[in-house]
Amino acid sequence: MRQPAAVIAPLVFPILLLAVNSGGLKAETQLPGFPTNSFVAFALAVPFIQGALFSTMNAGTDLARDIQTGFLNRLTLTPMRRLAVLGGQLGGVIVLGLVQAVVYLAVGLAVGVRFESGPAGILVLFAFAFMVSLAFGSLGTLAALRTGSGEAVQGLFPAFFVFLFISSMNIPRNLIQVTWFRDAATANPVSYLLEAVRSLIIVGWNAEALALGFGICAVIAVIGLSLSSWALKVRMAR
Repeated sequence: MRQPAAVIAPLVFPILLLAVNSGGLKAETQLPGFPTNSFVAFALAVPFIQGALFSTMNAGTDLARDIQTGFLNRLTLTPMRRLAVLGGQLGGVIVLGLVQAVVYLAVGLAVGVRFESGPAGILVLFAFAFMVSLAFGSLGTLAALRTGSGEAVQGLFPAFFVFLFISSMNIPRNLIQVTWFRDAATANPVSYLLEAVRSLIIVGWNAEALALGFGICAVIAVIGLSLSSWALKVRMAR
């Protein structure tokens, strides 16, 4: 609550983008083969992934500030364990990610979106929100520990945002007619994160989509946490 900007932007900005896209792209639902007649239901997956991108900034910026102010150096004089430092940063990010999930879900239900996967699918969605926040948050802590600069961490956001737009964010991959864009969206892991959420909303239970989504999150989290732990060890040794 002492950092309202870190809370308000991840909650409001994805909802605004959802409103703009839903209003401007709803004609897509008339395309043959479009998976639903509600573009809001199709696009509701985007805020969950876009909100996760803010996890990168929130975790990384706060940790970079600790480095710049010398707080992390003072921790080297204590028996503080590296796991506690990373856990403290990522714990807050995960809690915010779950709050975001509640808000996005409430907005979706308020405008008439219904989950084809039922109440159990909503629980799985919260588990996915946990995983995706952890994954992107670990990338933020890694960037902070390697650069020691909050500005450098914030500079990653536009780069990650590009991955969101070069994905199946606004149209299913099988309906993309431009070959290079379809190939880029297919190679882009963000597409599979979006499709995992979408499967719960408009399909029901799609084991392949969920396995790909959770698997990609797990791989990113393992790599991010491992490299962050190593980078923190190096940083504190200095």
